[in-house]
Amino acid sequence: MNDVQKSNPAKSQRHRARELAMQGIYEWRLSGKSAALIEKATREEKSLGRYDTEFFSQLLHGAIAQHEALGEQIAPLLDRKLEELSPVEYSVLVLGAFELAQHPEIPYRVVINEAVELAKTFGGSDGHKFVNGVLDKLAAQVRATEIVASR
Repeated sequence: MNDVQKSNPAKSQRHRARELAMQGIYEWRLSGKSAALIEKATREEKSLGRYDTEFFSQLLHGAIAQHEALGEQIAPLLDRKLEELSPVEYSVLVLGAFELAQHPEIPYRVVINEAVELAKTFGGSDGHKFVNGVLDKLAAQVRATEIVASR
């Protein structure tokens, strides 16, 4: 194994699905395209590598369909207005909030860690700290029973 392979391990298909869903939410936020059009274009793109297509579809469609309710959950936890978030922070937070609320089979720590990794990859220099703090507070509300049981 060469140094490049050691420093860049293969991403899991679920992680790749989250990346693509976050990028789709970002595209939706900026362009207003429908989730169906974004999904179609993503599925037609052959250079994206392997990803969990079903999980990607659930995340993309679910987060966009529920963006208003998710925004209402996120807004009280922010230090600024929801509209003032960067498109990347917004996309990562909506995706993370959707996963926390709709995928209880995925441990909350995994959801938060994945969101932090997305923010590190696509966001500004300290955006991951902000995302971590907001989703940690949201998890305390949405996954309180799981959090208590894990301590």
